[in-house]
Amino acid sequence: MAKFELKLPKMGESVAEATITNWLKNVGDHIDADEAVLEIATDKVDSEVPSEVSGVISEILFQVDDVVQVGQTIAYIETEGGVAVDAPKEETSAPSVQAVEKTVEAAKETATAAPVDFSDSDKFFSPLVKNIAKEEGVSLAELESINGTGKDGRVTKNDILDYVKNRGSKPAPAPAQPAPAAAPSPVPPTAQAQVAKAAPVSVNGQDEIVEMDRMRKLISGYMVQSVQTSAHVQSFIEVDVTNIVKWRDKVKNAFEKREGEKLTFTPIFMEAVAKALKDFPLMNISVDGEYIIKKKNINLGMAAALPNGNLIVPVIKNADQLNLVGMAKAVNDLGNRAKAGKLKPDDTQGGTYTVTNVGTFGSVFGTPIINQPQVGILALGAIRKVPAVIETPEGDFIGIRQKMFLSHSYDHRVVDGALGGSFVKRVAEYLEAFDPNRDI
Repeated sequence: MAKFELKLPKMGESVAEATITNWLKNVGDHIDADEAVLEIATDKVDSEVPSEVSGVISEILFQVDDVVQVGQTIAYIETEGGVAVDAPKEETSAPSVQAVEKTVEAAKETATAAPVDFSDSDKFFSPLVKNIAKEEGVSLAELESINGTGKDGRVTKNDILDYVKNRGSKPAPAPAQPAPAAAPSPVPPTAQAQVAKAAPVSVNGQDEIVEMDRMRKLISGYMVQSVQTSAHVQSFIEVDVTNIVKWRDKVKNAFEKREGEKLTFTPIFMEAVAKALKDFPLMNISVDGEYIIKKKNINLGMAAALPNGNLIVPVIKNADQLNLVGMAKAVNDLGNRAKAGKLKPDDTQGGTYTVTNVGTFGSVFGTPIINQPQVGILALGAIRKVPAVIETPEGDFIGIRQKMFLSHSYDHRVVDGALGGSFVKRVAEYLEAFDPNRDI
C-alpha cells in the first residue's frame, strides 16, 4: 500500500494558515476521493478539506484547534491496491501506436503552451480536481468557469469529469486577464500580545471567566492593529433621505414580486458610495509602508454581524458596475450566506473600501475602525423622523423629514480633512438627489 500526504491546500489570496475545527474522519476510517476529511477555519471563512485519493486514514498529525500552514501535511492516507501517489512510472512494455501518437500531440501542445499553475487562482480546487484538469488539458480559465455542485460551489470530481466529457460541444472560454496582485494583508497580532501591558483585572469568586473564541481573538487583534497603524479621523454629515424612504415604500413590494429579492436601504447606499469613490479615487487606495496603491477596481466591503455576535466583511466586487437590481441581489446574497456560514474565502477578499450599517442596531452614528489596509470606512446611522427647516421659494417652514447621519472614518496618514470631508459630502449629495420617480 502507498502512503499519500494530505496537505492543507491554498484557499485564496492572503490566506496563509487555518485552524482545524473538526475532523470528519478518524484514523482507520475509509475515505473516498474528493470526500471531505476535516473542517477548517481561516480569518476569513470556514471551509472543508477534501481528499485527493481513496484509501484509509493511517495517521492524523494535528488536532482540533491546531493552527496549520498552507502546504503543511496534516494527515496520511494509505491508498488501496498500492496506487502510486507520485508521478506514474514508465511502462516497460512497448507502447502502442495510438499511445505514441497521443504522446506526440501532447508534446506539441507542451512546446507551445506554458504549464498551467492552478495555484494562481483565488478559488479553491481540491488536488484531485487539479490533477484531472492537468491530465485533460483543462486551462485555468476553463476550470474557474465550471459551476461546482459541492459545498459553497466547490468543483467536485464529477463536475470536472462531466465538463471534460461535454467540452467538445462547447467553445473554450477566452483566457482570463491576469488580475493585478493585491497587497498582502498584514498578519494580525494576537490578542494576547496586545493586552500584555494592560492593567491587571481583578476577579472575585462570583465572576465567570470565558475564553474568546477563535474568530473573536482574530477580530480583537485586527482592531487593535488598525488603531495602532492608522491615524483615525472622523467626519460626520446629516443627510435628508426622505425621497429614498418614500420611493422604497412605493416600490418594495413590486420589486420583491418581480425579482424575488427584498429591497433594503443598503444597496441604495452602496450605490451612492460606489459613485463617490469614482469621483474621489484617492479614497479607493491602500497603504503599503511608504507607498500608496491606487486600486483599479471598486470592491465594497459590507460589514455583517453573525448570529454568534462576531463580525465578517464580505466584498461586493466591481460594485460601480452594478445597477440597483444587481446591487440588491449581491447585498442579499452575501448577507444571507454570511449568516448561514456559507461564505467562500474569495467572498471576503479584495475589498478596497468598507461600509458598515450601525443603524441596524439603532445607533445614530458611530466611529468605525478602518479595515486594513484600506484607508476609509463609512458608518450608516439609523433613519429617524425629525423636525427640520425646509427652504422654499415662499419662505422657510418646519416639517417632518427622514434623516440619518453618515460617519466617515479615514486614515489621516494619507487622507486629509478636505478629501475625507468632501467624499462623505458627495455621498450625501447623491442620496439627497435621489430621483423619487426612478424606475426599478
